[in-house]
Amino acid sequence: MRRVSLSIVVFVLLTKLVAQTTINGPMPGYSECLEGIVWMQCHEPCIAQMEYWKEGQQDSVLSSAEVRGLREKAFAIDLIADQVLPGTTYEYRVLVNGERIANPEPLRFKTQPLWKFRGDPPEFTFATGSCAYINELAYDRPGKPYGGGMGIFNSIADQKPDFMLWLGDNIYLREPDWGSWSGYLHRYTHLRSTPEIQKLLRSTHHYAIWDDHDFGPNDADGSFVNAEMAREAFDLFWPNPPRTAPGVGGTTTSFTYADVDFFLLDDRTFRVPPEVLTDSATMLGDAQIDWLIRALKYSDASFKMIALGGQFLNSAAVYETYSMYPLERQRILDRLNAEGIKGVVFITGDRHHTVLSKLNLPNGQPVYDLTVSPLTSSVHEPKESNTLAVEGTLVSARNFATVRFKGPLKQRIMSITIRDENGKELWTKDIQAP
Repeated sequence: MRRVSLSIVVFVLLTKLVAQTTINGPMPGYSECLEGIVWMQCHEPCIAQMEYWKEGQQDSVLSSAEVRGLREKAFAIDLIADQVLPGTTYEYRVLVNGERIANPEPLRFKTQPLWKFRGDPPEFTFATGSCAYINELAYDRPGKPYGGGMGIFNSIADQKPDFMLWLGDNIYLREPDWGSWSGYLHRYTHLRSTPEIQKLLRSTHHYAIWDDHDFGPNDADGSFVNAEMAREAFDLFWPNPPRTAPGVGGTTTSFTYADVDFFLLDDRTFRVPPEVLTDSATMLGDAQIDWLIRALKYSDASFKMIALGGQFLNSAAVYETYSMYPLERQRILDRLNAEGIKGVVFITGDRHHTVLSKLNLPNGQPVYDLTVSPLTSSVHEPKESNTLAVEGTLVSARNFATVRFKGPLKQRIMSITIRDENGKELWTKDIQAP
């Protein structure tokens, strides 16, 4: 009897382990009042479905539609929760081929609350960072590994943010990757298969922009022949809001969370670098800039967060800072000033160090640029002189940010905290809404 019992126990444990490793994720994506999305990835052809219920009410289970995972899409799947109510936390589980997938901790997603005309906006916190390099010996450059500090992903999860905003260079395409669809799928799947990232994927909602290492070769611009392939892969693995800015194209989109508007910009699709002497240098292009200014003007948000792959305010024209495009950068600043747009904060990555920059417009309104980098890539100490850097905010180490919004509607405060890879606080700055 003992042998039989032991065999049964071993079989059950092995079965549970297999169940836990049949998918990558799941990962909640965008969240709205009446809809949410959960992304997941099978390892082979599958049919997936999500069951979800109000937290603590498992006797009232709702179901998403069944979705088939296809080989040509790396078996990546979006599951839509379309029977939800505002301001509600839901528990959920995923089913693959009719079998419930075990997870080491409860799975949850949240819908946004309906607060306007009813009271003050809720407090919320998002985490953010850029430059996540996951080593893969077979395809990395020889020598010292470029990535490290993988514990940072659990440190982010431990902060329990309402969502994570990835600021580009999220996957680090390599030479074998960007020439084929199989290459893009391999790189994304390698990241999403990494054990150290699973807790973060499952624990909160996720939004993302891209930069050159999610797009193609280093410093790639709009001439890159596989630009459309890059976008298809980005959309397949990042469940951003299912819309693009009207009349713009690319990956440009936006979303609102409580009383804060987020504008997710595309700094690759429309880029013409300054080295092209017979064309006009641009990072964002006229259509994207026109849309951004109109959207910012329309916004009544307490803060307007503009996510951009490269630094906007850095005064030094180095690497891929916006100062390499001085005419376009100044045109954006002039339009922000002329339109009287308030509460503008750029959140940027790329530079492998963290710093807060600030510029006061002629009308007296401040514009901020919070650069947060790197997550797991190597660190680069800045050599240039950024005259707009806020004293005491430079961090040359792996790090991430948590950004908290608090206070009543007319007195909102944005509290920025930079934390090292272990979650230790390095500095905090509070910014009052205008």
